[in-house]
Amino acid sequence: MVTKKIFSRESTWGYIFVLPLLIGFSVFMVYPLVSSLILSFTDSNGINLPNFVGLKNYVELLKDDRFKQSLFHTLIYVVGTVPVGVFLSLLLANVLNNKIKGKTFFRTAFMIPYITSMVAIATVWKWLFNTEYGVINNVLEFLNLYQPPWLTKEGWAMFSLIIVGIWKGLGYNMILYLAGLQNISESIYEAAEIDGANAIQKFFRIKIPLLRNTTIFVTIMSTIGSFQVFDLVYVMTNGGPANSTSVIVYYIYQNSFIFFKQGYASAAAYILFIIILIITAIQFGLNNRGKD
Repeated sequence: MVTKKIFSRESTWGYIFVLPLLIGFSVFMVYPLVSSLILSFTDSNGINLPNFVGLKNYVELLKDDRFKQSLFHTLIYVVGTVPVGVFLSLLLANVLNNKIKGKTFFRTAFMIPYITSMVAIATVWKWLFNTEYGVINNVLEFLNLYQPPWLTKEGWAMFSLIIVGIWKGLGYNMILYLAGLQNISESIYEAAEIDGANAIQKFFRIKIPLLRNTTIFVTIMSTIGSFQVFDLVYVMTNGGPANSTSVIVYYIYQNSFIFFKQGYASAAAYILFIIILIITAIQFGLNNRGKD
């Protein structure tokens, strides 16, 4: 009976429809993951036949100052973008959830950067941040204010990337929060108003607690995306100045496609994977602990 149900006509058609997805997943996800894992234990350079070197790549990475520096820069970017981006998205969603004129336009306007290519966005922002002819510094000069060396000085370059990173993800996170806010029953707000709660109290004591699951999801997805930042760095700074914006994915790219140390780069990629996995597990654990 079980065998007949598994290979029934309906289930066979189901397998046929799912097959293209499984093939695509296997070719573009499973195979690269397994191949990268194997390469991480070799001295592959993409040209000669690789030799098995065991854990040598991982040991060297832990001693590599450039790798540690890139990881530190990545952490700075994550800490700079995720908390601020999540909080601003919540505030923006709270404002646009009210009955205000043009809210549909503003929702669309804030969503456009998310669906726009990061390369295009980085190119435009690189022009805006230009210290000689950029619009931002020209306006600041007109107002007789300080004109920062946005992309030409250490510290300011990373700060510039953080600004663009927050701006890029603001719309997507806002939409998620809007969906969460619209699922909160109006009766809860009415009961709070009867008890004398004002707008600030409703925001902190009703909306934020009831949006807990949305916040956890937004935080996890934002964290994963921030750890994987690459195109923004590649277009705007190329890891400079003085490697001050060389994040870990950019470091992996350099080792794989410039220095042709693909085994070494694969090991770095798996260390990044482990770091993201651990941080995600911690975030899930804190969420479940908070529910208890």
